[in-house]
Formats: sequence, structure tokens, C-alpha cells
Amino acid sequence: MANGALGRLKGLSEADRQQIEATQAMLGPEPERMGFVKNLFWGNFREELIFPFPEVNPEETARCEQLLSELEEYLQNEHPAIAIDQEQKIPEWVIKRLFSMGIMGMIVPKEYGGGGFGITSYNRVLSRIGRHCGSTAVVVSAHQSIGCGAIILFGTETQKKRFLPPMAQDYLSAFCLSEPNVGSDAGGQETRCELSEDGQFYILNGEKKWASSAALSGLFTVLAKQKIQHPQTGKEKEQITALICTPDMEGIDIYSRNRSKCGIRGSWQARIRFHNVRVPKENLLHQEGKGLKVALTCLDYGRCTLSAGMVGAAAMAYEQAVKWAQYRYQFGRPLAEFEQIQAKIAAMAAYCYAMEAMLYMTTGMLDRHDEDIMLETGICKVFCSEMGYRVIDEALQVMGGESYMTENEIERLWRDSRINLIVEGANEVMLSFIFGYGSKQLGDSLLKIAENPIKHLGQALQLSVELFLRIKKQRPRITCVHPSLAPLKEKLENYTQQLSHQTKRMFHKHREKLITRQLLQARLSWIAIWLYAMSCSLSYLDRNFRLGTKSEHIGPQRAMVEHFFDLASRAIEQNFQTLEKNPDGTLHAAAQAALRQVDQLPNADYVLPEKTPVKEAQGTGRQPDQSPIQQFGSGRFTP
Repeated sequence: MANGALGRLKGLSEADRQQIEATQAMLGPEPERMGFVKNLFWGNFREELIFPFPEVNPEETARCEQLLSELEEYLQNEHPAIAIDQEQKIPEWVIKRLFSMGIMGMIVPKEYGGGGFGITSYNRVLSRIGRHCGSTAVVVSAHQSIGCGAIILFGTETQKKRFLPPMAQDYLSAFCLSEPNVGSDAGGQETRCELSEDGQFYILNGEKKWASSAALSGLFTVLAKQKIQHPQTGKEKEQITALICTPDMEGIDIYSRNRSKCGIRGSWQARIRFHNVRVPKENLLHQEGKGLKVALTCLDYGRCTLSAGMVGAAAMAYEQAVKWAQYRYQFGRPLAEFEQIQAKIAAMAAYCYAMEAMLYMTTGMLDRHDEDIMLETGICKVFCSEMGYRVIDEALQVMGGESYMTENEIERLWRDSRINLIVEGANEVMLSFIFGYGSKQLGDSLLKIAENPIKHLGQALQLSVELFLRIKKQRPRITCVHPSLAPLKEKLENYTQQLSHQTKRMFHKHREKLITRQLLQARLSWIAIWLYAMSCSLSYLDRNFRLGTKSEHIGPQRAMVEHFFDLASRAIEQNFQTLEKNPDGTLHAAAQAALRQVDQLPNADYVLPEKTPVKEAQGTGRQPDQSPIQQFGSGRFTP
């Protein structure tokens, strides 16, 4: 929503207004052309962005296949996945082996010592690692997607020549964004930097949390707030700046290398204090005050690699569950013959297909350098984390008690996958982001019409016809799909038309209140998510038709896609229905009652956030006993 539109909103609380302003500043200006998902909110289907399915050039595909073959042999025969989980660390020899194979420098350009692979090839490798070891997938992803990636995308030529060769061949890197009071709110940094009096250094102070592999790394990208003076007005404003730090800089204190976790136990997340750290000015990454662009762009890549790990883990769980169902007998029959188990198998297969299609559609957009892909990468993260966890959870159910045993990888996949619904933007935050970013241009347009219908008479009349006479805007037409898939593409056309219509209805009905109605936003966001998943799946299947895939292979794929369309359609219909008929009217009273009830309980019995801004609660919570839990020490780890 544009700043002018924000000014026209009435009845907003100051907290809501500040949140919207911070979000707008974080997202930055709109791209000139709206991407695929934004167009769905307008009732448009930009089929040229979806069809044909993105392809990688044959030379790179061949190189990737060779690398995957070597990687798979290593993962099957040497990789200590169980030991990594049990001992809560990845051995140094494993990291060195990944470097020697070229895995850790895949996306680094060849001229800086890397593999020069594109994003799709890189995610194929992450998916393969995800089948075997979630901890290793996290370390590889954190190093490249948000470590190396920041230098590749925003570094100067001097910075690239200095930092990328060792990052491709020798040492890990870390991205320092989260803080004790900063999770999904990337713009809320409390770490700060300022130029030294001589203008040669940035003086950095603050604290970072959850910095993956930082205790093992030779380079940190650190986000900090800096006071920036406006060139015209002279006014100062705090903005985010990205700085490149190395662990040998005086004043850097890695005071916690890692904490014991439920899953991804072999990956390490450090806590770091920065006390008057003098960062040379040449270590500025991108531009002063433009650090959020660095962070958000890197997160676009990181959300895909997170998804890739989930695609691999879910595929492994699905295959294991099906094998088990075929050979585990109960009541004289294999589990696979029971209809309830068949429902689980069919859904797992459909979700795995859709996740893979969405992942490689989205990485294809990144490889194409599409301008407006922030929604697509966010949706990829939400869908793959939600559906991936759902698949693994169902696999656990199919295998029964045996899946709960440590020697079977399903329980580890289950533990490792749960974190993905939280990191890289908690899914609840992402749902509001998808709606807000996806519909803000449409919402701004509707507000302008409502404010001055005479000035926008043609649009006002068209909108009135749609809202009051319920004559919807003509549905979009998809022309690029294989003729035999017409019934599926017609569903997409109809639901795209309905999404736009219902979004307009919600803006008209709730007006400014829609800004705070997160459950309504989430329902509309989920409709957009399902539509993107259906579009990717249809394009993936269409690709196989175009390639002339043999019927014995394309038949099962078609069955999975048709079932996925059925599952998605039911989810979409349910979300449309709950826009009007829902339990929202009673939930607020119930939530307030629960809050009052629990507020009466003593804080001393419960764990509280370590740095809550509620002053009277600070220091009143229970301190968990960590004495029986493995500790990891402080300082940079050297084997």
C-alpha cells in the first residue's frame, strides 16, 4: 500500500500504523511489473511466467548430474547422519569433504574458484542432502544462500576477489541477522554502527542470536542500524547497513557457540556480542542504509534452499512409508490395502509432486532473474515447510511405533523438519506478508476509487457492478497448456477469478479493518498459495507431455496431479467459505479469557523471553536447569 493510501486509512491504532510503515520501508518500492502471484490477486494469470516450465541448459545439467552421483555415493556409504544427530556436531572431515566435492562453492562464479552453478542445480543438491541429513542441509544452505550469496550479489569486485575464493574452497561463512528481540521483524535491529571520527571505520555494537555456523566461520555478514542523513533535507533517519566482519576483529565475542536443540542437532547457532568493533570502511556491503535489501534478497535464496531440504526429506519419508505399508501386515492384509492408509499415501505422493514442482519453478524464476519474485519465494517456503512436515508426520503414522525408534530415520526427519515452519520468517508472519504484499497495489487502487468515485468513474462503475451485482470480472484464459489437461487449467482459471473477486469484497466489506484481520488475510493468502502450487504442478506435468514422456511414466504423474488438484480445490473452497462463516466472533473473547486466566499464574513457574520489553516482567521468569544438557562452550571453535 502506497504512503498516500496509508494516510487515507482511518481508525488505525498507532501500533498498526507504525507496523505498516515499517513493513513498507522494509519491502521498498514496487517492481515495474507485477510478478505471477500478485497478478492472481488482480484476477490475471501471467502464463508466460509459468509455461513452459523453466529448464537448465544441458551443459550445466550434465555437470550437476555428475556431482549428484558423487554426492549420493558419499551420502549412502560414508555420511555419519546418525552420529551427527546423536553427537550434536558435524565432524570437520565432513565439511572438508563437502568442500572438496565442490558442494560448498556451487553458486560461487568460476572466476572466483567456485562451481558457477545456477540456483536450480544448487537446490537439486540441497534436496539430495535433505533426504539424508537435515543438519548438513542447514550448514550448506546457510553458508551459500545467505553467506556467499551476500558477497556474490552485492559485493564489490575487490570484495569478491578477497572473500569468495576461500569461501568456495576453505572456510564457512555466517549471516548475522536475528537478535534476542528480533526474529521475523528484520527491520527492528538493535545492533548499531556509526562511522569513526576519521571516517575510516564503522564502530559496531550489539548482539546477534541464531547465527548458523558462526563459531565455525571465517566471515560474518552483520546487519546493523545506522543514522543516515538525507542528502536534501539533512534529517537523520535510522536505516539498516550490512557490514563484512571476520572473527579476528577485536571486540567480537562468540560467547555461546551453540545450544542443544530438538532437531537439526548437528548444526550450530552461535550468539555473538560486538563491542566497539572497528570494521574497515571497505567492508561495507552494498550501500549505507541498504542492508535490508541485502537481507531480503538473500532470504529469497534461503527460502528456496530451506524448501529444497524439505522436498528431499519429505520424498524420503514418503518412499519409506510406502515401502512399510506394502510389507507390514495387519489383520492378514498389508497396510497398503486399507483405504485410510491409501488416503495418506495418495496425499503424500501428491504433496511431494507439488512441492518439487513449486521449488523448481521458483528457482527457475531466480535463475531467469525475474524482477518480482518475493512472493513466490515466500510462498515456496510456507508451502514446502507445511506440506513437507505434513508428509513426514503422516509417514510417522503409517510406520507406527517402529518409526519412533532412533535407528529409523523417520523420527529424525520429523524432528529436523519442524523448525522450518518457524525459521526464515515464521509461517504466520509470512501469511500476512503474502496478503499484504500481494494485494497492496489492488487495495490502494480500491481506496482511491472509494475516496473519489467521480474522479475514477469508469473504475467505480466497474467495481460497483462486480460488488453489488456480483458480475465478476471475466476469468483469465490459459492457452499454453497441453489440450488433454484442459479440465485442470479450467479449475485454475475459475479460482483465479474468484480470488480476485473475494479480495475486492473483503476490502469493500472491512475497509481499514482488513489491515488487522490476520485470519481473513491468512485465508486469502492460502488460496493464493494453493493456486501457485496448482500452477506449478500443471506446468511440471505439461512439461512431461511436451517432452514426450512415456505413458507408463506420465500416467502415475497425472494421477498425482489430479489428486493434488482435488485436495487443493477442497482447501480453496474451505477458505472461501470461512471468509464469511467462521469462528472469529468467539475467538477474541476466548483468547482474552485465556490471557487473563494465565496472567494470574506466577511468572516464576514459566520461562519468559530473555529481553521482554515489559519492564515489570523482566527477570521474573523461571530459569531452566541446563546442568544435564550438553554445553558447547564459547569462542571460535577450532578442532
